[in-house]
Amino acid sequence: MKLISQTAASALLLAFAAASSFAQTFPAKPVRMIVPFPPGGGVDVVARTFSQKFTEAWGQQVIVENRPGAGGNIAADAVAKAAPDGYTLLITTTGHAVAPSLYRKLPFDPIKDFAAASQITATYLVLVANPGMPATLKGLVALAKSQPGKLNYGHTGLGVAPHMVGEMLKAAAGIDIVMVTYKGDAQTVPAMLSNEVQMGFSPPTTVVQHVRAGRLRALAVSGAARGKAFPDVPTVTEAGFADATYNGWVGFFAPGGTPREILDKVSSETARALRLPDVAERLPTWGAEPAGTTPDEFAARYRADIARYAKVIKDANIPRLD
Repeated sequence: MKLISQTAASALLLAFAAASSFAQTFPAKPVRMIVPFPPGGGVDVVARTFSQKFTEAWGQQVIVENRPGAGGNIAADAVAKAAPDGYTLLITTTGHAVAPSLYRKLPFDPIKDFAAASQITATYLVLVANPGMPATLKGLVALAKSQPGKLNYGHTGLGVAPHMVGEMLKAAAGIDIVMVTYKGDAQTVPAMLSNEVQMGFSPPTTVVQHVRAGRLRALAVSGAARGKAFPDVPTVTEAGFADATYNGWVGFFAPGGTPREILDKVSSETARALRLPDVAERLPTWGAEPAGTTPDEFAARYRADIARYAKVIKDANIPRLD
């Protein structure tokens, strides 16, 4: 038994030494950063910013690869099936935690096939309404209660953040408002401007100019704290509907089984990049706040969000997708 224990201990030491050596030399070749969305969107902008910063710091090219489709599952599957060596990273959003409950079947295991590396930013949405609506969230809720099923809210697809927060608000406020699905913000915002739908949760960057021009009215932000782009707009908690709080994220994942030393390296580099003045200046334009978590912190957040949005989907009777 003593010989077996010594052999096992030696093997563990060799494995640890190999992993440490690998982490010290990583990266020794280009790294792929896979984005589940088309070029030009918010996450793509974040990815290209961090790919540049990682390239500068690591001395190896970090290449952004866009793989949109299937609600982000095409990109996630590519990363899940990649070698667990740190050379393939997924940069994605809270939707990655919604997918396990939204889809009947996924081509990957949402827990085993991914290793959380770092949350990059915390994100929030802003509830905006047509100017003909009440000036406060409480006023809007009172109007909705007086006219059940008469008011509409727009969102950009089943399971996406604006849909999830809309359903959370319905439950928190006890109101009956009708969801109307659009293909993207390019359709949702004009629908609110024309009063085709009366309200919707949108990314700050999408609606801030319309709010400043008075074409839309900002009633609340979904985050736990007020957003820098809307400092005078109360949170949903301040408005009396804490259960509608939504704190989204953008973060890095690696394939499951990626060495911890590699995850720590991605995490530390993310934190360093977030402290750079030019990155810090861009964050408000992304409607985001810096996060820069450890792998363990982000893994805990990811698992908690899987559980949270499973309940939202169940309570709202949102149909599962194929």
